[in-house]
Amino acid sequence: MGQNVGPGRLGCWKVVPAINSFLEFDKKKMIHQRDTEEKTQGSKMKFNQDPVIAVIGLGYVGLPLAVEFGKKYHTIGFDINPARVEELMSGHDSTLECSDEELASANRLGYCCDLNDLKTANVYIVTVPTPIDRHNRPDLTPLIRASEMLGSVVDKGDIVVFESTVYPGATEEDCIPLIEKASGLVYNRDFFAGYSPERINPGDKQHRLTTIKKVTSGSTPEVADYVDSLYGSIITAGTHKASSIKVAEAAKVIENTQRDLNIALVNELALIFDRLGIDTEEVLLAAGTKWNFLPFRPGLVGGHCIGVDPYYLTHKAQEIGYHPEVILAGRRINDSMGQFVVNQVVKKMIKRRIHVEDSNVLIMGLTFKENCPDLRNTRVIDMVREFRDCGANVDVYDPWVNPAEAEHEYGITPVKEPAFGKYEAIVLAVAHDQFKDMGSEAIRKLGRRDCVVYDIKHILSAEMADGRL
Repeated sequence: MGQNVGPGRLGCWKVVPAINSFLEFDKKKMIHQRDTEEKTQGSKMKFNQDPVIAVIGLGYVGLPLAVEFGKKYHTIGFDINPARVEELMSGHDSTLECSDEELASANRLGYCCDLNDLKTANVYIVTVPTPIDRHNRPDLTPLIRASEMLGSVVDKGDIVVFESTVYPGATEEDCIPLIEKASGLVYNRDFFAGYSPERINPGDKQHRLTTIKKVTSGSTPEVADYVDSLYGSIITAGTHKASSIKVAEAAKVIENTQRDLNIALVNELALIFDRLGIDTEEVLLAAGTKWNFLPFRPGLVGGHCIGVDPYYLTHKAQEIGYHPEVILAGRRINDSMGQFVVNQVVKKMIKRRIHVEDSNVLIMGLTFKENCPDLRNTRVIDMVREFRDCGANVDVYDPWVNPAEAEHEYGITPVKEPAFGKYEAIVLAVAHDQFKDMGSEAIRKLGRRDCVVYDIKHILSAEMADGRL
């Protein structure tokens, strides 16, 4: 879903017939109109109040944004993946972030994978992913490609807004120069920029794009006002206009860094309480009776945000000569939890005289969180690899996962249905509703008589699990 950005094939367009005319939009007339609105050098730029908006990247972040804007403005949804575009043209979203009805409600939204179609836009919103590499370093490749691509379509008076998570300074230090170089335009004279960090929570049907307050910013005070007004027209929860792009970038990256550290604390507590023979959940419930105790729980920390964003901040900190200690310590703890769980399971198997090598292990859940198909940066894969290193045969069962995507991303082919009475160990890794509905009896029937059941997500009661975080 928009993993890389560049020119796609021709002809991937679908719009409601009543708005086909906007594809013939004469940009020269728009530029002329803007030029006449600039009275003197240094005067305020007047931006189009009925813009054509292009959303670059139609994944978990970009599609909901395109749908909401597509209810009010002429909107172009762009993705380089023709299969993704064709899917959306058919009226269905495989990420399940938008229902078929929501897609149909965006009657001013069209989809394309042809770069030429973007030239009709005057506001570009970039929602491509910003992952990390295998050394936990920021990988700006999708963002760099998107910026280079935009340089070939951006024109005078246009605004480019970035939503992708980055370290403070990346928008103006890394992205804008690429657009300037490719376009020949001058930043803050010919074109402008904004930053409004995404806050999408995949699979969350309560906290939606429009009901989450939006941070906005712009490269000039006038642009900041315009960007804030544009988002304010679709965000019912309201907006918060930051004083600069760099402040907005920093706000985004610390949101998830704070959460990562809070989870790291309870993960470390789980490691301590395990050695003390105390049930972590019981301790947290007791401590939670105080009004200001924060309700975090131990677990695997994956996904596109919490397990990634802190590395963007620490990268920038090290670049400017500061070595962050607390943030990286939290990352080390959270990244080690998969290995800890496997060690716990293996110890329990050995105590029951179960031979670990060539044993059958079932891991229930592969997505990074419950009740969504998102596999990005799932830390369940750490357990799969650890068990395999121990010589175990590992089956992964997840009814939410696209098998082709699991195979492509991790080389795993999930089982369609786990076999009854097959497994020496079962790990409940993700709290999907389907697993909760199964109940302890049905889950235990999947294992052999002395099967070890380890519950990471507290799906089962304490007495029904052989171990839990």
